[in-house]
Amino acid sequence: MAEKVTIADVARHANVSRQTVSNVLNTPEVVREETRERVRQAVEELGYRVNQAARRMRTGRSRLLAVRAEHTQDGMNVFDRFLHGLTESAALSGYRIILYTAQDGPSEIAAFDDLLGTFEPDAFVLTSTDYGDVRTAWLAERDLPFVTFGRPWGAPGDAAHPWVDVDGAAGTAAATRRLVEAGHRRIGFVGWHPGSGVGDDRRSGWARTLGGSAGSAVLLERETDGTPEQGRAAGRELIGEGATALVCVSDAVALGALQAGDVPVIGFDDTPVARAVGLNSLSQPLAAAAAACVEVLTRLLEPGARPGPPYHVLLEPSLVIRKDLP
Repeated sequence: MAEKVTIADVARHANVSRQTVSNVLNTPEVVREETRERVRQAVEELGYRVNQAARRMRTGRSRLLAVRAEHTQDGMNVFDRFLHGLTESAALSGYRIILYTAQDGPSEIAAFDDLLGTFEPDAFVLTSTDYGDVRTAWLAERDLPFVTFGRPWGAPGDAAHPWVDVDGAAGTAAATRRLVEAGHRRIGFVGWHPGSGVGDDRRSGWARTLGGSAGSAVLLERETDGTPEQGRAAGRELIGEGATALVCVSDAVALGALQAGDVPVIGFDDTPVARAVGLNSLSQPLAAAAAACVEVLTRLLEPGARPGPPYHVLLEPSLVIRKDLP
């Protein structure tokens, strides 16, 4: 049987101290990138395996970040891209991602409680934020580190917890401006029912841009439940009222609107379906959002981290044009 590789072996191989190896394994953010890479290469070449149980006892940390697995269907959900970016960014910082499932806020809180009693994650990444989110209050009351991918809708602008989000209003504003530049003035919006933080935000960019554009007519819009079927019906109604182009709250809605008539359509999320059918769409910078979430948490989890203003990161989506906007 081959002898077990130790931290001392890795240190000798990388020509660093044992403490440096320990730092790379447990708190990589405090070590220079060049040194981290040398130690990681030594770990790989020697086949060193970290004893997770021993490390947890020594540091009091599990190096685990928990995130809910979102339900995906019909190629319309972009969560898998966010999760992939989160997993990659976490690994670069010495963390691993654990997934859990939940149907609503109360069941997710129950999942928090269960995870804390079993895997003891160091922090949580929350997705699908909405008005009056009960999850953030539960975690904050227990002083548990977390970041939300999504703003705390309905809370004051200086909400006391960290978040990372994509500026939906900036995205739909950019889409609307592009259509105005192409000569369109009667630009319709196909959205969700009011009350969704994300949906209301995306609508606001379209409305604000048309309100400030010269010669714009009365706002043309329809609300839907988010399905392609209702998107198609809404698109037909808006085209019947004279809309010459449509901006949509999501790719699912836009896919239906695309079938409503021969007018330019711009969706939101740049899903695999959008790419497959050549739909113009707004692409969220999901890899950057995931990296920002991990960066926020690693800062919060740094030994000796001091309380300060919460981290707020707002990223802009990019407009992907696949079809002409006549």
